[in-house]
Amino acid sequence: MIKLLLKLAVVGLVANAAWHVMIAYSSYYKFKDAVQQTTQFGNDKTVEVLKGRLMQLAADHDIPIEEENLKVHREEKHTITDAAYTQPIDVLPWYTRRWSFSFHIDTFSDAPLPGTTR
Repeated sequence: MIKLLLKLAVVGLVANAAWHVMIAYSSYYKFKDAVQQTTQFGNDKTVEVLKGRLMQLAADHDIPIEEENLKVHREEKHTITDAAYTQPIDVLPWYTRRWSFSFHIDTFSDAPLPGTTR
């Protein structure tokens, strides 16, 4: 009986850890997709406006990113975004691990840049 309870406890701890890690990765991928979509269809906005929108998206997805860790710049018709943040994840009920996430997105848009016409 004790052996069964120990096995159930271990399964419960593993399931708990997997759940918390999955939630963090789910938020990361949703945020990354939202950033890509925003930069791809935001070519008519300035870099400052885009960065403000991306910070709002981070807040909407519960991403703990600092403004200095989110970089947005343009090169011709490419919008390049680099982001990095660290998120604490409760791997065990008594142990929290800091998990690092980062991405580099280079989106191309043929739409006119702000202040230009075709």
